[in-house]
Amino acid sequence: MSAETVGRVNGLTARWAQALPEGTAFSAPGVWSLLGFLADGATGPARAELAGALGVSADQAAGAARELLVALASVSGLDAALGLWTHQGLALREEWRAGLPAGTYGVFGDDLVTAQERLDAWAAERTGGLVERMPVTLTRDARMVLASALALRTTWRQPFAEQPLRPDAGPWRGRTLRGLHRRSPRPDRVGVTGTADGFVTALTVPGDNGIDVHLMLGEERMTPGQVLAAGVGVVERALPLAGGGSLPHGHVGPGLYVEQQPAVEPSPPTLDVRTVAYEVRADHDLLALAGLFGLTTAADAGRAHFPGISDFPLAIGQARQSALAQFGPLGFRAAAVTAVAAAPGGVSAPPQYRYESTVVRAVFDRPFGFLAVDRESRLVLVAGWVTDPAPEPVMSFPGAVPPGL
Repeated sequence: MSAETVGRVNGLTARWAQALPEGTAFSAPGVWSLLGFLADGATGPARAELAGALGVSADQAAGAARELLVALASVSGLDAALGLWTHQGLALREEWRAGLPAGTYGVFGDDLVTAQERLDAWAAERTGGLVERMPVTLTRDARMVLASALALRTTWRQPFAEQPLRPDAGPWRGRTLRGLHRRSPRPDRVGVTGTADGFVTALTVPGDNGIDVHLMLGEERMTPGQVLAAGVGVVERALPLAGGGSLPHGHVGPGLYVEQQPAVEPSPPTLDVRTVAYEVRADHDLLALAGLFGLTTAADAGRAHFPGISDFPLAIGQARQSALAQFGPLGFRAAAVTAVAAAPGGVSAPPQYRYESTVVRAVFDRPFGFLAVDRESRLVLVAGWVTDPAPEPVMSFPGAVPPGL
């Protein structure tokens, strides 16, 4: 995957983050690939707007979208798919259809219940059941559905231990949360960066298959979009990150502390992380942000915008995404399905402490952002913001163990 394509998709992630509410999950790669194929078949202002949202010329859009899908298919732990369905009465331009990956094409008729069941089954199958339904609903006017699905999972190289977390300040104060804790000898897995909007603490949680999850905690006054945009900059190495091992003692960043702690023997600096388990689900109406995705003109049903796809006049009637992200003691998994529908349109003895060791302590005990990233290309696969973490489970019987991811 070219660095240019990674930068364009990550740029869409950063811009989308600025426009979203708190408590969300979203995936830009699936949207970007669909926009690329739409741009290839569009004309006039719709073609120009789609190219602007993509950051690539419309003539190159389909090729870039194919390149992205091929690259996604090569990422370990990630499944990506594209699907196209048309009404049995719609004739496609063969040259446009030939530009899509093989095996993506299907037809639906006037039995919309059966057709919707097939689309929903495709979404569930391609995401391992994480997303159970296609985000768009077939209507009598629907003539074409173009969809992408993405599902990823990774297992932590080092699992977290589960310990209840009870924040004593902030929005989660007074709650008992499903806390996660681990200590490692890699203090540079965490660091702090400065932006025009404020300081951001960034923690990397490595997966075992080339997918890492980055947790981002900003200053309390910062918006989710500002924090996630900084996270994209850190991932792309466009923003410098001062690693935990080089930081001075004290409170050095949001939720980040460097301390001297008693030790029973000499030891190198360590990283102590406390965070929370979470599950975030979100549904997005892309047409509510039509300008961001270059869909303003394309959604105008008074004109035909896609003569490169079909002689039949088409406009975008629906564009939606459903996304899910789960972070637990053993790993992370996420999924997103994006679809556009075209309609006519136009206890022990205390130890004896003789030494001190440096501990870099990172605490994520108030709302924070996350980015799931392909380690090799630095492409952001899924992003989101945590506002409602998982509560500490109530034991149903003695000795019960909360389920882990």
